[in-house]
Amino acid sequence: MLTDTMHPPAALSLILVLVLSTTAVGLIVRARSGRATHRTDGDRLSPAALGTTSPLGRSATLVQFSTEFCALCPGTRRLLHELADGEAGVGVLDVDLTHRPDLADRFAVLQMPTVLLLDRAGVVRGRFSGAARRAVLAGELRSVLGRPA
Repeated sequence: MLTDTMHPPAALSLILVLVLSTTAVGLIVRARSGRATHRTDGDRLSPAALGTTSPLGRSATLVQFSTEFCALCPGTRRLLHELADGEAGVGVLDVDLTHRPDLADRFAVLQMPTVLLLDRAGVVRGRFSGAARRAVLAGELRSVLGRPA
């Protein structure tokens, strides 16, 4: 027989704290999702480093890291192809981490999809974690291409 039970006001307080803290974390993650993170370390990537034999784009390349089970990845893939189709020399590479988990570690991919924006030399100029926002991604792509925003 249990003699120690939690009092209703204490239980409600605990539930309220848990709900508020998980809501706050969720809002922070959502606000950061799809935003550009700029890189300045000069990493130059080749198709081999990305686990593919497909060539990089002449002007820029959008690289999507995804998995077979990612719900947001097909929409992001369509967005990347739409943006690339509207700009000459922009290529799209899709890296399926389901079959290449080593690349997830190498590129520190923690959220699906993750998109890298490479310039013509293969240098990482931007990184987007989560579902990329069209306006943000298009603006960053125009910047890499040297076009006005």
